[in-house]
Amino acid sequence: MNEVVGSHDLLLVTLDTLRHDVAQELAAAGRIPNLARHLPGGAWERRHAPGSFTYASHQAMFAGFLPTPAAPGPHPRLFAARFAGSETTASGTFVYDTPDLVSGLAAVGYRTVCIGGVGFFNKRGPLGSVLPGMFQESHWEPEFGVTSPMSFEAQVACAEKVVAGLPPEQRLFLFVNVSALHQPNWFHLDGATREAGDTRATHAAALEYVDRHIGRLLAAAAGRRPCFAIVCSDHGTAYGEDGYSGHRIGHEVVWTVPYAHFFVDEAR
Repeated sequence: MNEVVGSHDLLLVTLDTLRHDVAQELAAAGRIPNLARHLPGGAWERRHAPGSFTYASHQAMFAGFLPTPAAPGPHPRLFAARFAGSETTASGTFVYDTPDLVSGLAAVGYRTVCIGGVGFFNKRGPLGSVLPGMFQESHWEPEFGVTSPMSFEAQVACAEKVVAGLPPEQRLFLFVNVSALHQPNWFHLDGATREAGDTRATHAAALEYVDRHIGRLLAAAAGRRPCFAIVCSDHGTAYGEDGYSGHRIGHEVVWTVPYAHFFVDEAR
């Protein structure tokens, strides 16, 4: 990452609440072709989330603790604050001397931009202002939120405007919290109803919706120079497994998340 930071723009996309099993099934079935073409080997990496709900997980990720490979470690990290005794800081780790990755990238000249999605990014109160407040620039509109059937399209349009407004020489760290997977998501599946509510199938349909528009986001992020992208979930969610529903619980479907990182350039 010491060769990437400074030469590439950076994109972090959290597909909020996306389960690993659903993401992997759709990739294998050819149902998310635009994402799958960027996944190493066409498959998601299985990782463990650093938190069981959005706020905790993003606080950890913004501190450099991305989802951890689901195998015995230690696993070297891409980013880390300088911290004595860290066992996951390696020679390829970008080390910063600030409390978090966002300010660490700003310190080396990046414009840091947040495009929020779920309520922890809505800036409508003190709690919803903490995470977006870490960035130099942040955006949230009701159209980006969980109740909007066109949330991701609106977020992508915002990202395109952000990129278009930057001077060519300005490096960019763009973060997008995608809300479409989060409940309610029933409206992404034809024939589903509000009364029937969300299901594993509507969750999958929401990922297909995101896939239809992800190409525009990647093209915008890599439109000025090559881009290093990280696309992952912050946590999963339960749809009745072992009697559980939702997240902020210690269930396997919550802790296990899909992860990928890859390079994107305008030609792709």
